[in-house]
Order: sequence, then structure tokens, then C-alpha cells
Amino acid sequence: MKQLMLGNEAIARGAYEAGVRVASAYPGTPSTEINENVANYEEIYSEWAPNEKVAVEVALGAAVGGARSMACMKHVGLNVAADPFYTATYTGVNAGMVVIVADDPGMHSSQNEQDTRMHAKASHAPCLDPSDSQECKDFMRVALELSEEYDTPVLLRVTTRIAHARTVVELGERTPVELRKYEKNNKKYVSMPANMIGRHLYVEDRENRLAEAANTLAINRIEWADKKVGVITSGAAYNYVKEAMPNASVLKLGLVYPLPRKLITEFAEAVETLYVIEDMEPFFEETIKSWGIECSGKDKTGVQGELFSRKIATKFNGEPEAGPMNTQGIPVRPPVLCPGCPHRGLYYVLGKLKLTVCSDIGCYTLGALPPLGAVDTCVCMGASIGMAHGMEKGIGKEQAHKTVAVLGDSTFCHSGMTGLLNMRYNNSIGTVIIADNSITGMTGHQHNPATGFDIHGNPAPQLNLEKLCEAMGIEHVRVVDPYDIKELEKVLREETARDEMSVIISRRPCALIVKQPGIPFKCDKEKCKNCGMCMKIGCPAIRKTEFGVEIDPTQCVGCGLCSNICPFDALSAEK
Repeated sequence: MKQLMLGNEAIARGAYEAGVRVASAYPGTPSTEINENVANYEEIYSEWAPNEKVAVEVALGAAVGGARSMACMKHVGLNVAADPFYTATYTGVNAGMVVIVADDPGMHSSQNEQDTRMHAKASHAPCLDPSDSQECKDFMRVALELSEEYDTPVLLRVTTRIAHARTVVELGERTPVELRKYEKNNKKYVSMPANMIGRHLYVEDRENRLAEAANTLAINRIEWADKKVGVITSGAAYNYVKEAMPNASVLKLGLVYPLPRKLITEFAEAVETLYVIEDMEPFFEETIKSWGIECSGKDKTGVQGELFSRKIATKFNGEPEAGPMNTQGIPVRPPVLCPGCPHRGLYYVLGKLKLTVCSDIGCYTLGALPPLGAVDTCVCMGASIGMAHGMEKGIGKEQAHKTVAVLGDSTFCHSGMTGLLNMRYNNSIGTVIIADNSITGMTGHQHNPATGFDIHGNPAPQLNLEKLCEAMGIEHVRVVDPYDIKELEKVLREETARDEMSVIISRRPCALIVKQPGIPFKCDKEKCKNCGMCMKIGCPAIRKTEFGVEIDPTQCVGCGLCSNICPFDALSAEK
């Protein structure tokens, strides 16, 4: 049977067909749908882990125990998981283990354009790079088999266009894979220096054997055409090359680390001009040039942004660039917080108080954009607390009274707890705000340890944020409703003025999962002075006209935030 599938759906299907038993992940675009789809297969135990490090550790434990396993994350998640992953390539596995990592060329939903192939080389892990959904499914089986044959975890790297594009997939049946017997082996699995010195020698030998095998692997193939031009490529770029350069001979790499030196050399010798066309870093190109093979590619495409067919046709075929779109008169529409979002009231007050806000990764990062403009920094998961603490210790007590850290409930579970503990341990007087909207919002409403539900929506033990903070020795923990502007401002003023550490939990469920009890608001044109105060909260349901403010009843959820800040009492719920 054939079916149109997202690349992420196909990876989940491949895991099912290849006999995976355990899957652990932390949601992160563009990887989120993988584990969401894995959860539909009853034969696979799946879970949301608090962070990617834990996900890899869970997968490693299952693999060492004898069960095929997988962990999923976006590219920056591999940074978090690097600690166990880099050592896991030394210890090896028992049953197959695959770590799926989704890169994001063009930074559609990410803070950088990190290239996972670099991690593959640094960690000595084989890495596969599928070009469509069929390969996403098929490569899962290949990766698991390579993992078992070469005793190593394997990386399966996709990019946004592969993860989120639908192509036809030929479905198969699940292949029963028996559990492998676990046998105690301290020298292999206990990563003490004396043991790992020997394992490093094994890793080096394994890498050499893999590089030799790569020359004949079916997933590395040559597609001969006109030999005047040859292109080495992989992943999404392969599709663009085939469209833009249909007459060129192509060496398509499915295993992108280690590289098949013999195959590449033979291909290079057979073509007149050799191009290397790859997303992101010149990973292939630099290695091939180091072998003394003349080639080019990044001098034409650069390393920034993603590739696409027109760009390749222009840079390599000399075709004219696509004409610019006529954008005259089209307003810029940056992303905004949803109508009724509980973070809107929080950031409005933070901006009003002119506090320095160290933010984190999540929906609330949008508080950096106009008209709220309340965010000063955003680096990575959990960094908000560490940076606020660093500002205090570097600048002094006065700065601590002007600075707050803001992060969500999911991010707090991911990597905020240790930062908070560090603040308390080192006698900070700063204020941390946990924006608890009871869900992992930005990636599409996945549960986390603070929501009380697991990946299947079944009840699960719920982390009590207040008690956790108190257990860390934080005496001042306050819960406030961000819709209550006056109370929120009062609490913020009080807590930031303290010479002791405090935590504010701004608690209100995401407006998209819990419909607000109110009804849409309207503007009384006779009372409205068109002062623009209501526009400062950046609600997409509100727009200003020359005749006064108008509220779109199809968007308004009746949260009442606008009426709370209107100085003329012009905004009220419709009767």
C-alpha cells in the first residue's frame, strides 16, 4: 500500500516496521511530529522526556538492554544530548539505536543553522541523510542495521524540507525483532578512563571499516548522465540538483559520514567539472578538497540560508535570477502572540516597569517583538535564569532589582531547574518568572512533567512547581493570574524590590487549549479617544482606524486585557 507521508511520519513508520521498541524525545520544530506519530503505534513504548539528554539516555539504556530504540530532537537538542551521545559511541550498543536530528537551514524556527554532520564527525558516529519520505522510512531500517553491525548509535539527519514535505511511501509490515540478550561487560559499558582508552581504539577501527563499506553501500549511488558536469550531493539538495541540473551526473550520498573516499575519487575522475552542492556547511567540500580533489560549490551558494532549485540554476547554470516580488503596499506581518495569550499581560507589565528581561525559548519569546518589545535576551533553553544571575553577580544588587528571568513550564522542566538551584545556592536576590501556560506551546501543545498528562494524554504525576521551588529553599514563591494586570504589577514591584530571591508563577492555561469563559469585546466609539493604549498589548484582534478602535469578534476570546488598560472605559464585552 502506498501513502502520502510527511518525512517525520515516514520516520515513525520506519521505526515501527523495523522493530523499534522504545522511543523517547523532546519536542522541537522541525522534529516534533516524529514522536507524535510513533505514539500511534502500540507496539512501541513512546514518551516525552524532560529534555534531549534524558531522551538519549533512555534510548541508550533500552539499546544496551537489548531493545531497538530511538531518540528524536531538533539540531540544537543534540547539543543538550551531546554528553551521553559522544560517550555512547565509545561504549557502543547491544540492539540498534538511532538518534534522529532535524536541522533547520534558513532558521525557520531556530536560533542558529547548526549542521548535525559536524556532530557526526566529532562524535565518530555514522550519519544518514534521506532525500524524501520513502528514504526516511527505509533509512530507519538501514540505520538500525548499521547500528547493530558496527556496535554504535547512528545519527539520522533530516532538514526542515524533508521533515515537513509529503511524498509517496510504500508501506510494509512490522518485522518482529527479538530482544538481544544483555550480558554484563564492564570494560565495554563502564566509561572509566582505563576502559575507554581501549574503546577509542575500537572506535577508530570501526570508523575505518565503515568508511570502506560506504564505497559499496546501496544508499550511496551514482546516477550517470552527461559527464561534463558531476555533482556530489545529499538530502534535500539532491532534489534541487535533479530539478535544476537534469543533465548532470550525480553522486547521491545517503551515508554522509564517514564519506566513501574511493567512490568519490572514482566519480571525480570521471567528470570534467566537479561541484559539491550541500545544505549549510561545506562539510563534503572541505573533506574532498583535503584529499587533493578539485571541486567547488560553497563559493557560489554560500553557507547561509537554505538551497532551492532556482538558486542552484542561477549559481551553477547561469540562469537569470527570479525577479523580486512586488511587495509595495504589503504590510510586514511578524509573528504575534495569539489572542488571549496569557503571556501578553505579563510582557505588557514587564515593559511598563522597564525591567531587563532575560527570556527563553518558547511562545513568550515573541514578547521581544513590537509593540510589546519587553525581551532583552534569548539564547537557548534554560539560559534565561543563568543570564539573569550572571547580570546580578557581574553588575551588582541594583541590577538584580531591575532584572527578571522568564521561562515557560516546559522549559523550566527541560533545563531551568538547575539554573534556579544555582541561583539559590549562590545567594542570588533575583526574581524568576515561570510563565506556566500548562502546555509546551510553541511546538504544538505537547505535554510535559508539569501538565499532569503523558504523550498519550493519559493522567501522569504532575510536578508541583511551588513545592519544587520551596524544596530548593526559595521562601518567596507567588502565583498570579497574568490577566489580572493590577495584581501582576503589584507582585512584580514587590518581588523585584526584595533583597532575597523570589519566584513568580504567572499561571493561566494557553488560550488555544482552554477556551476563555468571556465573550468578544467591542469598542464604544463615543467613549474611545483613539489614544492607542490598547494597541500597546499587540493583540491581533484589535485594530486602530481613524474612527476609533475596532475588535474582530472572530478572533477576540474575551480575555478582557484590553479593557483593563483602557483609560476611558471604552472597551467592554458585547451583551
